[in-house]
Amino acid sequence: MNFIFDIGNVLVEYMPFVYLRRLFSDESIVEKMYATIYKSPEWLKMDEGLLTHEEAIEIFCKREPEFQAEINRVMRNFDKTFTPLPDTIALLPKIKSAGHGLYYLSNIHMEIRDQLLENNEFFDLFDGGVFSLMIWRKMLQRQRKKALKAFFSLPLIVYWILFS
Repeated sequence: MNFIFDIGNVLVEYMPFVYLRRLFSDESIVEKMYATIYKSPEWLKMDEGLLTHEEAIEIFCKREPEFQAEINRVMRNFDKTFTPLPDTIALLPKIKSAGHGLYYLSNIHMEIRDQLLENNEFFDLFDGGVFSLMIWRKMLQRQRKKALKAFFSLPLIVYWILFS
């Protein structure tokens, strides 16, 4: 059997407000950065692999020129958003040693992938994975029968994609 893990809030904690509050003590800047970056249409385009990290920074800075320093601070330290979740990480060697396949699946931006993989040794246990919502959907459409034989530790969206 293959085990497919989502990354955000399954393998690593992903909490944008916590991250932003570590960067900025002013709550109004936290709120502004959340709205400017995380709630933007560009954020979704990055998730879909349609917009690069650098292109998004340029758009955010043009949209909010008075916050260029803050935008750059958020976007250039994005890898610090993620903290490994020890309970899940502890399961990985057990699953692997039992002979099961380990895969990750996430809509984390492509530019963040390398940083995330380099900074977290537990990814060495995985047989592979996919980063990008667009690629993810295409893979599941092409591999529908195989995907249905796998265990997903993903939010309800996966079940909707698989069974709708």
